[in-house]
Amino acid sequence: MRNMRFLAEWEESEGVLLALPDEHTDWNHILEEALMQYRLLINAVCLNSDVKVLLVCKDRHMAEERLGEIAGYENLVLVETDYNDTWTRDYGPLCVENIGKGGELRLLDFGFNAWGLKFASDKDNLVNLRLSEQGIFSKASYRNNRDFTLEGGSVETDGHGTVLTTTRCLCSPNRNGGKSKEEAARMLQARLGADHVLWLDYGALEGDDTDSHIDTLARMAPDDTIIFTGCRDMDDPHFEELLKMRAQLEMLRTADGNRFNLVELPLPDPVYDPEDGSRLPATYSNYLVLNDTIFMPTYACPEKDILACHTVKIAFPNHTVVPVDCRTLLRQHGSLHCATMQIPKGILNIV
Repeated sequence: MRNMRFLAEWEESEGVLLALPDEHTDWNHILEEALMQYRLLINAVCLNSDVKVLLVCKDRHMAEERLGEIAGYENLVLVETDYNDTWTRDYGPLCVENIGKGGELRLLDFGFNAWGLKFASDKDNLVNLRLSEQGIFSKASYRNNRDFTLEGGSVETDGHGTVLTTTRCLCSPNRNGGKSKEEAARMLQARLGADHVLWLDYGALEGDDTDSHIDTLARMAPDDTIIFTGCRDMDDPHFEELLKMRAQLEMLRTADGNRFNLVELPLPDPVYDPEDGSRLPATYSNYLVLNDTIFMPTYACPEKDILACHTVKIAFPNHTVVPVDCRTLLRQHGSLHCATMQIPKGILNIV
């Protein structure tokens, strides 16, 4: 019997975790653009949601200066701690409910090694511990799980024991020694209570350096639904790979043996790095759900941006969709979901 329940993103949240770019992150060469991007994102969340925006920074006074007037928002909370970079989705906490202990919430701090030892991550790997030591997460039971490398962007759940992930990421030799699917699934069952693990062997975006994070490709949604990135342009280099991914999604079954309801998001028009001309990993699958609001990344592709905002409402018909231009986030090969981590209700110790 499963005694842990990995919480779904669309369950009630009371906060969202972000980290502010500065001179000591990879944003340094385009810092002003990056700060403008984060002001835009923070402003969107503060004005369209009642959750606490927990923004980690290295110097509170410097952060207030750089944020300008939005630093005065009542639901923005600045917390000082050190970090390497700003992708909180992948080093932020994952939360489970301990069914065997009356619904006690546990904050799981997994290991983070910057997507398979690609970059420095020593400081990122301690952010959850530091915030817990400051009392930010004191309403939940902090659990050190850093012996297992697991990024938030690599796992999706329906909140009922099903986890959707990718082989390229979880079986990467530079994460957990190249575990097999079976070994990785046992770890997910033990740590997250995942008794039904689904694998995608296909799906990759040009410019992605996460080894095919699931939150760039396919997202779980209520009522046995999976929202996924499709490609209808046969001349696009993503066409074959995403077609194979779709075929695999059609073969997946729920824990009860039923087909999933599949909702296809368009692939954004190509977005290129203005410095080296390489294609960047633009995807609409990288949206964030905070209570009754969905924050949808957009990329100045008018028709597809609008289509994506309408399409996601098929799975979330009662949600408000707020578009956020995320072209600058793409410059460091991430997007909106990558830069945020929702904090479920009952975790934060902030008035």
